[in-house]
Amino acid sequence: MKKTVSFSPDASNVFFHILTACNLKCRHCYINPKEHGTESLALSTIESWLAIFAGQSKKANIIFLGGEPTLHPDLPKAVKTARNEGYSSITIDTNGFLFNDILSKLTPGDVDFFSFSLDGATRHINDMIRGGGVYDKCIESVKKAVSEGYSTSLIYTVSGNNLHELHLMGPLLENLGINRFFIQVIGLRGKSSKAGKKNLQVSKSEWTDIVPKAAEEISKRGITVTYPKVYLEKNEKFECAAIVAKNYFIFPNGRVYRCPLCEDFPIHSMEIRDNRLHRHILLP
Repeated sequence: MKKTVSFSPDASNVFFHILTACNLKCRHCYINPKEHGTESLALSTIESWLAIFAGQSKKANIIFLGGEPTLHPDLPKAVKTARNEGYSSITIDTNGFLFNDILSKLTPGDVDFFSFSLDGATRHINDMIRGGGVYDKCIESVKKAVSEGYSTSLIYTVSGNNLHELHLMGPLLENLGINRFFIQVIGLRGKSSKAGKKNLQVSKSEWTDIVPKAAEEISKRGITVTYPKVYLEKNEKFECAAIVAKNYFIFPNGRVYRCPLCEDFPIHSMEIRDNRLHRHILLP
């Protein structure tokens, strides 16, 4: 069975933002150009950085992100480099526009999952969040990827704008042939952290009353469903993602964060820099 990103304590995940440019302007985008940079990495740099993190863990799952990663013309070569480096799984996170004819330049043997983002069971809700015409384009691209034999997952970022449609996702996912479904909580970073965006956050009662039940119902359709434990009970211990698992969030300016909650600030754990021999090295 093909693998993708895993959030278990023994997992190692490399979230590689190869650029920050995007064709969309989603309401909850977490990219912060001031902290993450605006560069689009050269292929030689991508290959060098892939080698660095393959050395950190041969079991690592690599996830290519942006911005929109398919905007990068060298993404297919980057994917094949990651395969040669021995990464445990390779996932491409995409908004569904699939630029640069990406499906024709890869095979289902090159990439384990294409992971699409859709934030509404209906066109109205999704396009209110992600932009006009996005729902139809994403659905079209999922169907094309499935028809060409690619394993597909779908990410639904829960917010105050779309929580009420989560229970409607099951039939859509089944009809599309989606293999895995990731329910994410709206972040406390990027656009979502700005003043006036508080209505995007969901309360503990909303999350606990709706998300687990919806996930269980969707899983009955044979779809693997993953969602985070967002709220802890009083007697439960908080465990930082940067400590319990090997997660690396790499950005084009060379910053490497271990915890996504830190990404709006220059308090990253590591940096990738050139040494005197003009080779990339990972520094604390």
